[in-house]
Amino acid sequence: MSRARLLLSESWQSIRQNLSTTVAATMTVLIGMCLLGLFIALGTWVLSWSGHLQNELRVKVNFCTTVSMPECSKNATGAQEHAVGAALLRDPNVKHVVFVSKEKGLALERRQDPELFKVDLPSNPLPDQWVVTTLAADDTPIVGNRICSAHYPGVEPCATAGQLGEIGGVTWASSITKRVLTIGKVISLVFLVAVILLVIASTLLIANTIRLSIFSRRREIEVMKLVGATNWFIRGPFMLEGLLCGLSGAILAVVLLLLGKTLVLPTILGHVSNTGSDGVHALPFTLNALALIVAGLLLGAAGSGLTIRRFLQV
Repeated sequence: MSRARLLLSESWQSIRQNLSTTVAATMTVLIGMCLLGLFIALGTWVLSWSGHLQNELRVKVNFCTTVSMPECSKNATGAQEHAVGAALLRDPNVKHVVFVSKEKGLALERRQDPELFKVDLPSNPLPDQWVVTTLAADDTPIVGNRICSAHYPGVEPCATAGQLGEIGGVTWASSITKRVLTIGKVISLVFLVAVILLVIASTLLIANTIRLSIFSRRREIEVMKLVGATNWFIRGPFMLEGLLCGLSGAILAVVLLLLGKTLVLPTILGHVSNTGSDGVHALPFTLNALALIVAGLLLGAAGSGLTIRRFLQV
């Protein structure tokens, strides 16, 4: 206990002697850990959201109905619908297919958007359709184009090449999903670059703080060596100083993120509630905070260890 108390007092003395550089290093760690926490939260949320979008990707095969598609000369027959379903199940990239009748489709639309049905419709404009789930999200445009090329009897004509996948008899929202995922990747990349730069800056500032401490206490270090102090006893206070800088910055970052989560996040979620889903979530805050504290300790250890190895020859 006496040795631990001595190490703490020596570390506190070093911090007091170099207060300005210690505060600068701690603030840099604080900013870096805040951005790292935001990057972890945003990155895991974007990954969850992209996975949710990819799981929601479906190919919808709409059948001819003279009400909604003037290009169709007659409605598709039941035999044609069954034949298309059997052909879809034979596709090697198809996981499973679900038949949605026009009545079921209308009921789903009425439940999802009741505002559109305040006025009674003269007839049901929706077609019968097969909803196709592919083995992988990347297979969606492949299967969609394959169905279009097959020209199955009774299926609504596909759109032109410039609009393929968005409208027409065979639809899949591939271009929208690609844009969303691209934006998410760009945001994650920007945060990642900022975190890397700030982590490097934090490490260098902590290293510089420890270097100044070593320089200001060089006479004390010589005296300790002369009276027989061990190498680790001399190095201990400087290592502890770096760890305290990293830990203090990480804890302050966790406090700021907790305040943001409590005060700011509900307001943001209120404006983007339409994009929310039960299957979309970020990493739990407790795990995020634990990761930041560990990262702060590692940052302090790296900065102090780098300097001690280079400048403290004991």
